[in-house]
Parts: sequence; structure tokens; C-alpha cells
Amino acid sequence: MFFYLSQFLSFLAMPLTIALVLIIVGYFWRNRIQGKKIMLTGILTLLFFCNQFIANLAMNFWEPEMKSISDLPNYEMGIVLTGMTNLSKTVYDRTLFNKGADRATHALQLYKMGKIKKLLITGGQGLNPTNPNTEAELIRDFWVMAGVLGEDIIVENQAKNTYQNAIFTKNLLSETGHDSNSNEKFLLITSAFHMHRAKACFDKAEIPTDTFPVDYYGEDIQWSLPELLYPNPNALILWHKLFKEWIGLFTYKVAGYI
Repeated sequence: MFFYLSQFLSFLAMPLTIALVLIIVGYFWRNRIQGKKIMLTGILTLLFFCNQFIANLAMNFWEPEMKSISDLPNYEMGIVLTGMTNLSKTVYDRTLFNKGADRATHALQLYKMGKIKKLLITGGQGLNPTNPNTEAELIRDFWVMAGVLGEDIIVENQAKNTYQNAIFTKNLLSETGHDSNSNEKFLLITSAFHMHRAKACFDKAEIPTDTFPVDYYGEDIQWSLPELLYPNPNALILWHKLFKEWIGLFTYKVAGYI
């Protein structure tokens, strides 16, 4: 229930939803001075959240800095969170990746370079999937095809959110002889915009991790005319990611998950 409620609250608080509500309310009250002001506020709100320069600046501020692979020590295990495959399209002979594919490919790179000895992938089917596969199993299949030894992969395929990722991983580590209270080192791998919440959940579950953020949405700052002035639908996507993550942090705090 909490999972669906948080998804609904996220929808209500999205920048595009807020702007559209203001514009629609203002339209129906357009014959009143207050209605015109509300509509104008909605239009200005939409223009603000469509500005790529501002959205990119906010995303860069939120995402943690990228870490150099060469500076990483060696880890016993990399813990990889799902959220990178397309489960809305059913296919049985391949893995369909979304924007977050860096979670899988960078973890694979770290494994191939000897930075992590084993890979633990955590994640089930999420919200209303049409594909019967779980994300964790799809990523496992991709890794094996790419040359990862099957015995070096641990699969947790039940988690539906970040809180469950941490709790179920804690249980699985104990079951497989990788006690999180031991001296083993774990490297947490997920998207940069999501790392704050993920790290907080794993800290709450008492799993000691270092972080390796991937899948960056922020780009280098560009002082160009299109970047500064042209409305860009991609800016709305960046703000959507940020608002969803901020709301997630708030609801997780209220629920005691972090």
C-alpha cells in the first residue's frame, strides 16, 4: 500500500502536474482577475521547469561527484540496484535496457577489472509490469552472457522499492555467508540521482557500503543560447526525477525507512 501511495503522491507533486493544474484552474476562472493571475502563474511555472540550464544546474547540484575507477580499492561484492530494464515490453530472448543501463554495464566493467569479486543484483518487477520476468534475473542473464561466472552472481528478485532492496539484501547476505557485520567490503552501485536515498536505506539496514554512483543525468554546464532560453522537454524529465527522489526521501523518513 505504501508503495502505491508514494507513487500517487509523486504524481500529484510533479512540476508538470502543478503547472497544468494552475493553468486549468486559471482558465475556468479566466473572467476573474484572480483567475488570470493563476493562469499566468501556471504558464510561468511551466516555462521555468522547461528551462534546460536551470534543470541541469539543479541536477548537477543534487548528484554526487563521479568517482574514478582507478582510485577504487578492491571489494568483495558490488551491490547493484535494478531500475534499468523495460518490463513493459515482453521479450524472452534478450534484455531491454532503459536509461539506467550504466548500473549493469559499469558493474560489469568493475567486475572485469577485478575491482569487485562478486555481483549482487536486487530488484523484482516493480509497479504493474507486463513482463513476467524480474529485473534481477534479466540482468543476471545479461552478465552471464557477457562473461560473468554464474557462481559470482547473487540474485534477489523480490524487492519492489529501495527500502526492500536494502532489507532483502541484508537477509540474502546472511543466507549466503556474506555477513554484513564482517570485514567484507561492499560497493553500492546505483544511479547518481538515486544514491542519497539508496545509501540511507542501506545504512539503516546496517549494511556497510561505499558508493559508486553511475547513470548521470546532469551534464557539463553550457552557456549557449539554446541552453539558456529555449524550452526543452528534457528539462521536465530532469525535474521529474528530482521531485520524485525528494518526495521519496521525505516519505521514507516519515515511514522510518531511513
